Amino acid sequence: MAGSPSPSSQPSAWTTHDDGASMREAQEALETYKKKDAVKVVVRFKAVGNAPIMKQNFYKITASNRFQAVIQFLRKELGWKAGDPLFTYINLAFSPAPDDTVSNLFKSFATDGHLIVNYSTTAAWG
Repeated sequence: MAGSPSPSSQPSAWTTHDDGASMREAQEALETYKKKDAVKVVVRFKAVGNAPIMKQNFYKITASNRFQAVIQFLRKELGWKAGDPLFTYINLAFSPAPDDTVSNLFKSFATDGHLIVNYSTTAAWG
């Protein structure tokens, strides 16, 4: 067409004119995301049924951990193998998914500043 600019002369939607400022900002955001969250929350373990009682039941755990890390920690403290039955519950109510974060569980279900994790060798609830 006469008078219309050719497609190659128009700037691309992907063209930037900020001299790398967006790239620096994206890199900073990525580095911030990669940093390990140092915030810790208090987790209180309570035995249910015939589960052994722990000598120490209050622990500080990194909030950004998945609940799976709490389960692994509990197994280690109790001296249980991966195949030994272990059922965990929050506030005697529900069993959280292993991929839930400790932070989200704490924000939603903390009691008196603690995340209460009940544990048992048999299924205790639902």
